[in-house]
Amino acid sequence: MSILTIHNTLTNKKEPFESLQQGKVGMYVCGVTVYDRCHLGHARAVVFFDVVYRYLKSLGYDVTFVRNFTDIDDKIIKRANEEGIFWKDLTEKYITKFHKDFSRLNILSPTFEPKATDHIQDIIDAVAKLIDNGFAYVVDGDVYFRVRKFEKYGSLSGRSVDELQSGARIDVNEQKEDPLDFAVWKSSKDGEPYWDSPWGHGRPGWHIECSVMSQKYLGKIFDIHGGGHDLIFPHHENEIAQSEALSGNQFVKYWIHNGFVTINKEKMSKSTGNFFALDDIFEHYEPRVLRLFLISRHYKVPLDYSTDLLDEAKQSWARVENSVGIIEDAFMQKQLDSDELDQFAFCQFMDAMNDDFNTSQALAVVFDLITAMNQSVMSNKIDIELKTKLNTVRRICTILGLEINTSDLCRVTVDDIEKLSDATDLDVYLEKIHKRDISDKDIRHLVLLRLVCRVNKDFQNADKIRAIIADMGYHVRDTKKETVFFKI
Repeated sequence: MSILTIHNTLTNKKEPFESLQQGKVGMYVCGVTVYDRCHLGHARAVVFFDVVYRYLKSLGYDVTFVRNFTDIDDKIIKRANEEGIFWKDLTEKYITKFHKDFSRLNILSPTFEPKATDHIQDIIDAVAKLIDNGFAYVVDGDVYFRVRKFEKYGSLSGRSVDELQSGARIDVNEQKEDPLDFAVWKSSKDGEPYWDSPWGHGRPGWHIECSVMSQKYLGKIFDIHGGGHDLIFPHHENEIAQSEALSGNQFVKYWIHNGFVTINKEKMSKSTGNFFALDDIFEHYEPRVLRLFLISRHYKVPLDYSTDLLDEAKQSWARVENSVGIIEDAFMQKQLDSDELDQFAFCQFMDAMNDDFNTSQALAVVFDLITAMNQSVMSNKIDIELKTKLNTVRRICTILGLEINTSDLCRVTVDDIEKLSDATDLDVYLEKIHKRDISDKDIRHLVLLRLVCRVNKDFQNADKIRAIIADMGYHVRDTKKETVFFKI
């Protein structure tokens, strides 16, 4: 079996994964700034790193996973003022909303979920140390990091200091030593929230928050740091500079960055209004469908949003659940049980995931198994080999965080016959069948009408309907009291 390899942004190549401590992994992922609803761009990062977390745990690692909340910054202050509410009430509202949205997407809770404002003293201590060792300096209550003093600056993003210098500027109200220097502590303006510090009233800079919280929970060096591609520069570049200036050693071994979600090939962004909030999407698509869509492409590839692709994901997921439900129903009747996996298929899944978390290829294994399972059911081969495939589908979907729900199995029973509107219903649908004026939305009704024909021993019309159902790409399986059906 293959070993896990990860594309490391720091080296720009795939590398075999070797944790710093045998059997243990420390992972930090930058969370959201809680001033608004979460959108698909946030969801792609949160869902992908949830899959990484789940997969590492499935490999037997003891994973300490930290994902933070940025709960103080300019955007939060501005939004709180606009809404006329206390800034902390705003952040608590959107933290609660975050948890609600992502519980629906079946996200596991991280080991730690720190908020920046709960670590102010830790941040002040870190800033003081940066000043003491010459990496930071104070100007009128603001504290800036000396970028040029950190010789490795630009190593993550591949940018040189000279290249950055040409595009840098100093705002009129700043008194930096160098345009490249960035704030690690900001003095507060009138009416803004603040904390007392040796440099006066102020609050943390954005970048220092993650350096302090990650090292507090994971140590001076840890295995994996992740986030969206847009965080590579300047956020993660600045994190490396601060953190290594504080510790004197390497900060992170593997850096992982997921690609953007785009709309019409343009990056999804709150600042441009070019985004879809999760709760708006949930009004039209079930969360499992959205999760499937988000992992349907390799994490590094941009994912373009479209309702067509979400509709495809909806159909694909219905196919999985229908097939699993029907097969499990068949095994209940056979009373045949086994917990073994299809080792060949599961190794294919592992190979895909070990190749830099290739969820797209991993899902292909699931759909290949579904096709094979459906063929077995159509041939009435309800045996141990089919059971191992079923077990494997469920195991893979669990690792990917896709909960299979078969409670809404596509079935009709003799009790459903009473729900038909009137006696002419059959004639109406037979006429539609004759004209080929039918679609997938008619399928349940057609299966029910076929069951009516079978109960009435009208086998000619039952066979006619079955042929139409088959032409539509569905398979039906009959028992004494019901008919189950699924898309092939």
